Amino acid sequence: MRQGIDHLAATLTAVRGPSAGVSPEAAAKAVVDVDLDRPLGDVGDALAEMSRLWLDDTVWFHEPGYAAHLNCPVAIPALLAEVFVSAVNPSLDTFDQSVGGTFVERHIVDWTAGRIGFGPGADGIFTSGGTQSNLQGLLLARDHALAAGARSADLRIVASADGHFSVQKAARLLGLGEGAVVTVATDGDRRMDVGALGRALATVADAGHHPMAVVATAGTTDFGAIDPLPEIAALCEGYGAWLHVDAAYGGGLLVSPTHRHRLHGIDRADSVTVDFHKTWFQPVSASALVVRDGRHLGHVTWHADYLNPHDAAHPNQVDKSIQTTRRFDALKLWMTLRVMGPDAIGGYVDHVVALAAEVGAVLGANPDVELAATPQLSTIVFRPAGLDEAQADALLPRIRATLYERGRAMVAATRVDGRRWLKLTLLNPLATTDDVLAVTGEVLDVAAELRQAVAR
Repeated sequence: MRQGIDHLAATLTAVRGPSAGVSPEAAAKAVVDVDLDRPLGDVGDALAEMSRLWLDDTVWFHEPGYAAHLNCPVAIPALLAEVFVSAVNPSLDTFDQSVGGTFVERHIVDWTAGRIGFGPGADGIFTSGGTQSNLQGLLLARDHALAAGARSADLRIVASADGHFSVQKAARLLGLGEGAVVTVATDGDRRMDVGALGRALATVADAGHHPMAVVATAGTTDFGAIDPLPEIAALCEGYGAWLHVDAAYGGGLLVSPTHRHRLHGIDRADSVTVDFHKTWFQPVSASALVVRDGRHLGHVTWHADYLNPHDAAHPNQVDKSIQTTRRFDALKLWMTLRVMGPDAIGGYVDHVVALAAEVGAVLGANPDVELAATPQLSTIVFRPAGLDEAQADALLPRIRATLYERGRAMVAATRVDGRRWLKLTLLNPLATTDDVLAVTGEVLDVAAELRQAVAR
């Protein structure tokens, strides 16, 4: 263990950018050439090989030049917790495999529910990520609707056009099919359009179908938009629809000293997804599904005599989960809260929100840059100015590839209304405005180089 920690520290000291620019072909060949039937027999040799196969070429999310996906650098107390989680190797499915861990997870869930604004009847469970949390939330919504007498064929899920793709995936996994998802338009701020939602719910009801759930988003992947939660909640109550809020990205605002009000109305949700491994700066994986009425978690309960019998005397977390074996991921957030406190995490959130606003203001004043929208959380969707769509289709992927190959910066990409854009996702609380502007400067420089090459 000491040897490994020293190896990691030495590697981190030598890092000079977010990527090494290795191609998929080169990365794959180095790995598949290893004969797994012939062990090295030495920790030092194994560490050296691991570096050659992975660590030397990995992506470093703590580097200021990384501004691509929703990956965060991790809080050190959470990293410390990982050592104990892996070394002890408890499973959080039953009390007799976790003991105190059962109550640490429950207390973290209760604390999170309190931050959401739920009452004493709330409950929840840790999951592997937002996709699983959304799946379980919609599973509860489906079974709640079926228990009330709705027919499976009539169930519909209503979501924003900018909602996460896991909603459609969940519909398929739940046996409803992608056609059960009704998407509604967004407004000028890329938030779910309340008028469009009302019309969609009326259309569903008039067709004799049942609006089983509305999925609102608190922090869309591309724009960080937070849907108008109070107005959506009122419509859900009027139509008897379950309200699920996907706050995988924006959930960190629950501990923000200055931006918590932006989640006003989240307490009226039936279920909420929170990803601690995004804006809470925890290592993957750490997510939770939190429900306003804990009794709904009974829809996933199944008893087995060899694990969690009906007459079990001890509390068993598997009764609330669609997983059986589960890591003790709650310990990571517990250690972070106990060492640093929630205000420190919230301060990090405030920093990246302010960072996006500052960078967005600078880019908005730059005639060489086109912004898709004003930043709302910590993402910025932009591209070099003056591109038609054919030029954007040809140039933007090459810009990303060149940045990756050079190793100094990484940005993401997306499409908005069919048009291709680049995207900065800012989740590094140590990054500065100058750091991020250096990334956008690299983008513009590479764009100019590529355009000149085409002109020649």
